[in-house]
Amino acid sequence: MIRYALICSDCEHDFEAWFASSSAFDDQSQRGLVSCTMCGGSNVAKQIMAPSVRTSETRRTSSGEAALAREFIEKARDHVANNFDYVGDSFADEARSMYYGETDSRPIWGETTAEESQALREEGVPAAPLPAALAPRPPKSDKQLN
Repeated sequence: MIRYALICSDCEHDFEAWFASSSAFDDQSQRGLVSCTMCGGSNVAKQIMAPSVRTSETRRTSSGEAALAREFIEKARDHVANNFDYVGDSFADEARSMYYGETDSRPIWGETTAEESQALREEGVPAAPLPAALAPRPPKSDKQLN
């Protein structure tokens, strides 16, 4: 894909448009398919524009942002693991009992089916899905052999 800065010769309006390739712009322009977004005129031409060049500084910034995101995800996952009780597949029952005051409120996490999740929403029970990236590995059950 290529982005061109364009100008309409009829109304002198500047705008941008994306094309599959340079030849795609040429083909569409010759057939009168490229039109001004302001006046609708088809007398549109490419403007001089600087190429978008990715520098090593840009790459460093992108990798730095990715590292920050990974660090945030790791800290959030650790926070859930250290501060929330894992209730497994009884999440819906636990959330309901806290909501209705049958048990003390505490932060929990676990699994639930789509139907149970919908039922919680309909009842007004405050619960939200935990993105997979933020969910810690569930603790091993005593029932597991390995």
